[in-house]
Amino acid sequence: MSANALERLADEVRQAGGLLAGAATPDGSHAPFAASGARTAGNDAEYELLVEAIREGYLLHYGTGRVVRPDDPDLALLGGDRLYALGLARLADLGDLEAVAELADVISLTAQAHAESEPERAAAVWRAGARAVADGAPPGHEAAKAAWRGAR
Repeated sequence: MSANALERLADEVRQAGGLLAGAATPDGSHAPFAASGARTAGNDAEYELLVEAIREGYLLHYGTGRVVRPDDPDLALLGGDRLYALGLARLADLGDLEAVAELADVISLTAQAHAESEPERAAAVWRAGARAVADGAPPGHEAAKAAWRGAR
């Protein structure tokens, strides 16, 4: 792989222009959630980028981004939404509707976990979701998601 996914994502945000372009930074460490498994073989760089885009969107909603760091909290939320959409659109372009559904579940389940003040559950959702994108859903995965939905 040439540049790491975070650098590629920062480049893409800057090239798109607009308010987020000025907040994009070239640094940041590579997240452990980038896809690299049997399902993504042959497209691993693209999966890595789109998972990083969704992860960055998540970080802008619930913490601090690694690629985009706007000073305005409203812009951070809008940027998070934009990066969610970027990642999901790139995934849809690959035709991987199973992974689209999986990462959409990650987005909704982590939102629920944060609303319920359960950041550890959000981290578990991310690990499980990235693993399912990379290698397919393991046995018990859907049951775990159902339990997380009912965790209230």
